[in-house]
Amino acid sequence: MENKISLTPENIQQVLASGDPEKLVLMTFFSAQEPNCLAQAGILDALAQQYPNNLVVATVDCDQQQMLASQLAQQVGLQALPTLVILKGGTPVDVLPGAKSQEEISKVLSEHLPSPELILLDQAKQALASGELNEAFALAKQAYGVAKENPRVLLVFADICIQIKKVEEAEALLGSVPEEARDAYFTNLSSKLEQAKEAQESPELKRLLAEVESAPGDLSVLCQLAQAQVDAGKKAEALESLLTVLRKDMNFGEAKKGYLDIIASLPEGDEVAMRYRRKLYSLLY
Repeated sequence: MENKISLTPENIQQVLASGDPEKLVLMTFFSAQEPNCLAQAGILDALAQQYPNNLVVATVDCDQQQMLASQLAQQVGLQALPTLVILKGGTPVDVLPGAKSQEEISKVLSEHLPSPELILLDQAKQALASGELNEAFALAKQAYGVAKENPRVLLVFADICIQIKKVEEAEALLGSVPEEARDAYFTNLSSKLEQAKEAQESPELKRLLAEVESAPGDLSVLCQLAQAQVDAGKKAEALESLLTVLRKDMNFGEAKKGYLDIIASLPEGDEVAMRYRRKLYSLLY
């Protein structure tokens, strides 16, 4: 369901009777003949964009749907245009008569919407489902910044870290989950974490490390090692391997391209990406 809807006799039951406890319906009585309604419509558009997964703006057009508007007006005791009715789980929980500012509406919504960290987590899970792993990581990190003690935040953030092979971060997050919150989800993530840690110590990786140790000047082996480290989720180590190559020969094979590709694959604002970008610049300039 889109989160901006014009109410009609055909869809009103489906829209207003939503039983989703995490989603609010903001029903607005609107008339194009009322300047305050036109001004408030822009505010509601902005709120719909701000809360795409948690808010549905349902408009009752009093000009186009006069019979429906009359029936609903009687039910809510409509006294002014515009008027907002907030429904949660299909039940009205607040009425805001008259023109309201965005700050006034947001304040009332905050009393009924999930907490900011849970909204961010929901957005992170949506990004994860769409395959946007770095976006999911960034959103989960924001949620963690808001509520470091929330077990659900810790678990979802750890889950995303495991999926993008940030094993050390995932281990630290799971380690901070309180004993009483270590449910089946925690157990499942702990198992995934152990698998990820085992993958980081593959026989191929050990073989290449041994080759580099015995022949540190072989740049092609260093490049092979870097690829194996990327495959194992050790991107910082891979960057260090390629940096060793670039320090000896800036134009060796695909080393510079591989280095930049790794940095580009990391989430925006990632500390490893920033650090190794600076190191490359110091070599270039």
